[in-house]
Amino acid sequence: IAAYLLEYNMKDDIAYLSNQLGYDIPFYTNVIKENLNIEEIIVKKAKFIYNTKERFEEELNKKELYSLFSDIEMPLSKVLADMELTGFNVDKNKLVDMGEEIKIKIELVSKTIYNYAGCEFNISSPIQLGDILFEKLNLPHGKKGKTGYSTAADVLEKLRDKHPIIECILEYRLLTKLYTTYIEGLINSIFSDNKIHTIYTQTLTRTGRLSSIEPNLQNIPIRNEYGRLIRKAFIPSSDSIIVSADYSQIELRIFSCVANVESLKEAFNNNIDIHTKTASDIFKVPIEAVTKDMRRMAKAVNFGILYGISGYGLSENLGINPKEASRFINEYYETYPGIKKYQDDCIKQAHIDGFVKTMFGRIRTIEELENKNYMIRSGAERMALNTPIQGTSADIIKIAMVKLYDEFNKRNLKSKILVQVHDELVIDCKKDEFEIVKSLMKDVMENVIKLDVPLIIDIEYGNDWYQAK
Repeated sequence: IAAYLLEYNMKDDIAYLSNQLGYDIPFYTNVIKENLNIEEIIVKKAKFIYNTKERFEEELNKKELYSLFSDIEMPLSKVLADMELTGFNVDKNKLVDMGEEIKIKIELVSKTIYNYAGCEFNISSPIQLGDILFEKLNLPHGKKGKTGYSTAADVLEKLRDKHPIIECILEYRLLTKLYTTYIEGLINSIFSDNKIHTIYTQTLTRTGRLSSIEPNLQNIPIRNEYGRLIRKAFIPSSDSIIVSADYSQIELRIFSCVANVESLKEAFNNNIDIHTKTASDIFKVPIEAVTKDMRRMAKAVNFGILYGISGYGLSENLGINPKEASRFINEYYETYPGIKKYQDDCIKQAHIDGFVKTMFGRIRTIEELENKNYMIRSGAERMALNTPIQGTSADIIKIAMVKLYDEFNKRNLKSKILVQVHDELVIDCKKDEFEIVKSLMKDVMENVIKLDVPLIIDIEYGNDWYQAK
């Protein structure tokens, strides 16, 4: 964890780190392959940790990272271990039934695609699909490469209104991914205790966010109904319900504070819908006159600005031409001049330092800032804008997890933290502890840090994860 915070070249085996520092420790995969003496390897690893402890502590202090290490990341490792061991109850039969239903849907949509194409073919083959779409059906296309025409999602999205087969292909891809990755993948991950015990990788992402593997419970799709329905299979333990708490627009709240935009801060402080407020400011109409379309555009630019979105990027998101999108971004900057100044200053400082920091001191070095390639350099500047916001958000929920875990233990509660999905915490809550857990979640999560605007959580609950979201 110390090495991760200090940005050492990391992999998921401590041997990789130790060998960079002159220690000869075999990789875990080699230990298994060559049937090496496990006890000897454990002793070597322990010795490496013991011998380098002071060195890492000195480096952490030197870079002002020791508090992040000792107050957030190390306590969090215990919370994550508890979450992994606890696991999430899964109703396997629900997943099986859902899988059968999705298979029937796949069969039906495949037949529709064959009817439109006039023949049967392998829909999952980009080469065969490209030939059907661009040669047989003569749809607009780019250049044909060595492996055929591109049938990537962004290519097909632009063809939605050109032929009804496109909608069916996109649905086919969604359904097959749901079946193979989520239905089959989750079923294969259920342990003998009827639970899924995901693993949290604490030392992977460059922004400080947690990631989940084997299986990944953080990327179960929630933008389509079938994806959301998968959450129905995740159920509480006996005499419990599932409680979910989600930070409301946390990144925008952090952004309004670090960019010091009074108008946005005022909206958050007065509990005014931020996207409606932005639309009202940009289109110069009263809040009550803001249309759904105006709010949709304001929402896209609000979130896009966090990532330094370009006119082209916004045009893709909104389905409008790049000139109109660029004009909209310019109007946004003119309406909130503090944002442009903040972003320009942020990028300028990142070029000087070579890194950016979160509010809690987490460092992200961005070597690509000095790249001569404009596209790579622009991507690096977007990283420089987004990391302090996303990283601060990640740090906030980590602190909340540690405090909540400590409160549960202090009060001898049987409720357990099950899953973290970025801005969301999911709890297996004993029914007789519901009121105290709800109160604790609100108190802890909303008071982790004092900003110029309030942190707000939305709490939902139900008899499965689907109902609680």
